[in-house]
Amino acid sequence: MIRDAVKGDSETIAHIYNHYIENTAISFEEKPVLGSDIQGRIENVQGAGLPWLVAVEEGDVVGYAYATKWKERSAYRFSVEVSVYLSNQAHGRGLGAKLYETLFSTLTECGIHAVMGGITLPNPASVALHEKMGMKKVAHFEKVGFKFDQWHDVGYWQLNLTN
Repeated sequence: MIRDAVKGDSETIAHIYNHYIENTAISFEEKPVLGSDIQGRIENVQGAGLPWLVAVEEGDVVGYAYATKWKERSAYRFSVEVSVYLSNQAHGRGLGAKLYETLFSTLTECGIHAVMGGITLPNPASVALHEKMGMKKVAHFEKVGFKFDQWHDVGYWQLNLTN
């Protein structure tokens, strides 16, 4: 089941996200976050009229996806950046695609035109997911993030939801 995030989800979302912070360069955050940090982020996203969704299996949140404003200037108001994260046990079962399908549908209903997803490279699984969703690589920034004592590249994938 996929639904909107609610206040009680923030601790589990923080747990899922902290795995990526502490063990991978997928997120460029370097310090674990608290559930209260995530709750504030959820409220900011939803307060901006954008979706923050969670995937739930047997009553437990096992993944999430959300959209944030792409840039602050008003001309960017129809563009967003999207993110999706899954718990370790939820990989490889199509949940990322289901979250993105629901997110993209919701964004289309909200009048969003363009979605962008940033990916720390290399990350073949994330690239495959974004391309499965119809997104195309539009940018590659070399050595822009420094984590775990090394430089990391970031690529951006884009999909226009409307013509």
